[in-house]
Amino acid sequence: MSQKTVANICFHGVGEPRRELEPGEGPYWVDRQTLTAILDTVAERADIALSFDDGNISDADTVLPELVARGLRATFYVVAGRIGSAGSLGSGDLAALVDAGMQIGTHGMHHVPWRHLPADAFEDEIVHARRVIEDTVGRPVRKAALPLGRYDRVLLRALREHDYDEVSSSDRCLVSAGAWFQPRFSVTGTDSSASVMQQLQAASRPGYRIKRSAIVAIKRLR
Repeated sequence: MSQKTVANICFHGVGEPRRELEPGEGPYWVDRQTLTAILDTVAERADIALSFDDGNISDADTVLPELVARGLRATFYVVAGRIGSAGSLGSGDLAALVDAGMQIGTHGMHHVPWRHLPADAFEDEIVHARRVIEDTVGRPVRKAALPLGRYDRVLLRALREHDYDEVSSSDRCLVSAGAWFQPRFSVTGTDSSASVMQQLQAASRPGYRIKRSAIVAIKRLR
């Protein structure tokens, strides 16, 4: 993989869920053994970035110790409306993440797709959720992860207008380091460290890159 590109690996929950899951969410939970195996594999890889979505309590009590033990950093995308709820991160947990050098981003207020929202709901998801997280962690939030990975050109333009420095999707392709739009590879419960590395290797092949780039371009222009 070229040092000019980065592979973004995205996790969701780790271990047993401690809240009621949304429909379709279960397959994205992994066990601790899978998490640690992947972290061991990528620990020395400067071309891989890690992120964790949804603000599950496992981010603090399971993921954070494993990251710190390996000297790794990650971005945690928080659902603002869940802060302090059972099974989700509380203010103290978020403070612990920040103190350990982790970055905090927004995943919206209620984990709903941001496309085609009416004005008041859009304000709640894009503006209010960000403010809630900023007030909780005591620092600016400049990164956003798109709920369910859905987007179009109207949404992306709005996120630029709201001064987000980075927006992440789930398009499973490599990307230039430092790009504003950051596709990610989501890890599922059926993955292993080997299967994730195989996906990244496949993503570096010209045919795959051309195909995925075309798909992303279509989604960004629709």
